[in-house]
Amino acid sequence: MKKFKLAIIGTDSLRSKEIQSILGQERIPVEEVDFFDPDVKEEYSKLTQFQGKAKVVHHLESDSLHEADLVFLAADKEVNREVGTLAKKKKFQAIDLSETFNAEEEIPVVVAGVNDGIILKKRPPLIANPHPVTVILSPLFHSVIQKFGLLKAVAFILQPASAFENAGIGELIDQSLALLNSSTMSKKVFREQVAFNLLSHTEKPEKDGFSPAEKQIVKEIKRVLGDDEFPLSLSLIQAPVFHTYSIMTFLETKKKTSLQGLKDLFKESAFFKLYPPSISCPVSSVSVAGKKKICIGQIKKEESFPSSFWIWTVADNLTRGSALNAFEIAKKIISAA
Repeated sequence: MKKFKLAIIGTDSLRSKEIQSILGQERIPVEEVDFFDPDVKEEYSKLTQFQGKAKVVHHLESDSLHEADLVFLAADKEVNREVGTLAKKKKFQAIDLSETFNAEEEIPVVVAGVNDGIILKKRPPLIANPHPVTVILSPLFHSVIQKFGLLKAVAFILQPASAFENAGIGELIDQSLALLNSSTMSKKVFREQVAFNLLSHTEKPEKDGFSPAEKQIVKEIKRVLGDDEFPLSLSLIQAPVFHTYSIMTFLETKKKTSLQGLKDLFKESAFFKLYPPSISCPVSSVSVAGKKKICIGQIKKEESFPSSFWIWTVADNLTRGSALNAFEIAKKIISAA
């Protein structure tokens, strides 16, 4: 089997650090992993750690990637777009981790285990790693559709501060400390207080009340499922937590099933970890942060509506919702070479 040469563009973003961690833990046939940052001006002026060893972060130039087979785009969107354009010219294959190309119809949005067959069928030079919510909800919907069908789905989503990278985490910390110390509060990332609070939106809603991010996620999920008519509505709420998306989803299945039927379905899938009913709450942002599975806690059967359920799902947005999906896409590309 061919040993791939990998490259990671951008080393400081949360998603970059997570994909570095995953690549360091998991074993795939890789000859070399190189690191590049556009802000590095002098060779050996910046180092990173990979598999316990120091690695030089190189300056990014137009011909830096001529020997790379597969490139992870984890820098800012301007840099990702520049490098991704080279991939589209078939210089190499690239996986965008920063949602730079997700709105472009010709760039496939891929969730491993759901629509990753397109990787082998079309061999696209550039692949978009979806929004973490898409990575979390698409396998859930796909599993249910395959077994029971779905009439509709509605999702209420609690978004973490890390959705805004280090800046979001830093502002949540600063606001929390400011409130506890009765000092001035920073509001650069979030326009309102997010510490000890919930925000109905973090960007200007459109005329129908939904934000561009909410609409983009719905569009992505429909693309991944291959069903433009899939009846889905969702709402993002900004929560005062650092990591993980927590999602309460309402499903109405086409075929009748029971609580046990859904539980058995999730038990059979490698993507999910189902927790038994408990008086405590074993599936929460605190307990799930850093975990690799999509964790399912409480499932409720709605007696007022036939074949309707509420499902509580939590997953780490940086691990399962980003880096692991990108890694599984890369593994499929490498195994097919």
